[in-house]
Amino acid sequence: MSLLQCTIDSITPPDGAIREQARNRQNELTKPKGSLGQLEELSVTLAGIRRTIRPELTRKAVITFAGDHHTVHEEGIASAPMDVTVQMMANFIAGGAGVNAIARSVGARVAVADMGVALPYPDLPGIYRKSAGKGAANITKGPAMTREHAVKALEGGMEVLFAEADKGLDIVGIGEMGIGNTTPASAIMSLLSDTPPEEITGPGAGITDELIRKKVGVIKRALEINRPDKTDGLDILSKIGGFEIGGMAGAMIAAASRDIPVLVDGFISTAAALLAISIAPACEPFLIPSHFSAETGYAHAMAFMKRKPLLDLGMRLGEGSGAAMAMALCDGACSIINNMSTFAEASVAVAEMRDTMSDSLEQGKG
Repeated sequence: MSLLQCTIDSITPPDGAIREQARNRQNELTKPKGSLGQLEELSVTLAGIRRTIRPELTRKAVITFAGDHHTVHEEGIASAPMDVTVQMMANFIAGGAGVNAIARSVGARVAVADMGVALPYPDLPGIYRKSAGKGAANITKGPAMTREHAVKALEGGMEVLFAEADKGLDIVGIGEMGIGNTTPASAIMSLLSDTPPEEITGPGAGITDELIRKKVGVIKRALEINRPDKTDGLDILSKIGGFEIGGMAGAMIAAASRDIPVLVDGFISTAAALLAISIAPACEPFLIPSHFSAETGYAHAMAFMKRKPLLDLGMRLGEGSGAAMAMALCDGACSIINNMSTFAEASVAVAEMRDTMSDSLEQGKG
């Protein structure tokens, strides 16, 4: 059996009984029920995934998957040269990128994987070399890759996740770096959410309105020429995806198989999440949208997934930066359920305390 199929088959749903116990504990903590809002539900989600009523998230990692796309350069919609991908990989390894700065603040390590970087580069110690090709092909002229290469990208991402899990991993953020990847991400979201490319497509790393219109045309041609089967995630990845998108999707599926919660970074990571769910529906409960991306199509993706991200800060850097920032909220959610006293533990009269706190909250609203 292939690594892909074996990993998919090993996913077990989050523990429903543990979720219920965690929710019951939340309801007994010294606060009005629901007064900590989304943090309460986040703690319940993390408890179910980690299969313990008191989850600890001491071992954290953000994995940045790198890959390029020849479409944007051949079609004249590039915002930057492909050299930038190589330069940024070196920056990640040196610890100087945005994701590194935020990851340090939450005690997370950063790992980097080359899934399909187009240009050669000198040895960079610490990079996972899982390249399935030298940049995805021009999707306006045919498929981005073969189906075999799509499987290779997925399994490469799985191997990276498993290697990081073997170091110790309680939660992971999944991000990306690559030139031209908002184009295939927009195509994937347009296809799966049945949304016209005009409503999905944005400026990416920063292009003019004229180039945005051209980008929309590129996406339309890619969908018309390749005609991906929206019921087949592998077909979608091979025809209009990218190597780093495949790597991210593979890592998400692999994390689910190890009961590791996944913080999905932003626009491109969300496209990978949609693919991961298409390929392995059982991984969906393990995927947590980290932040509301400022990219144009992100709102459509969230509406399609019926999910709400943890943060809304206007971020669109990528790299895994939003996922790293959301780890602070996950820490807070776990601390609440682990360290806050119940009414019984604090020897507080339940009804009196709740009434007093509820009255205070109502007065504050006034």
